[in-house]
Amino acid sequence: MVKIEDFPMSSANFISGYKIVESKGFVYGLTVRARGLGGDIGAGIKGLLGGEVTQYVKMMEESREESINRCIEHAKELGANAIISVRMNSDSVSQNMQEVLTYGTAVVIEKE
Repeated sequence: MVKIEDFPMSSANFISGYKIVESKGFVYGLTVRARGLGGDIGAGIKGLLGGEVTQYVKMMEESREESINRCIEHAKELGANAIISVRMNSDSVSQNMQEVLTYGTAVVIEKE
């Protein structure tokens, strides 16, 4: 897996301290995760009692990390060393499946 710290990413159209020397194009990373039966039961109980549903929080954190890493891998395949205009989207695929998408523009950057 790629460490996010080793691959600059920004939600802005630039990365401070760097100049963009080449745009490589649109990149994305996608994952779809299903909640297990145990997680659904635990979440159902939490829903009745109130409070944070830690099983889902953990699942969504892992999903976001996976989609970011896949986006970085896609950018590297294009020869980029950074991603700008990064966005994330999440949606339900079915009652027990969640999609997480990370996307942006792959670029080559150099220190200013």
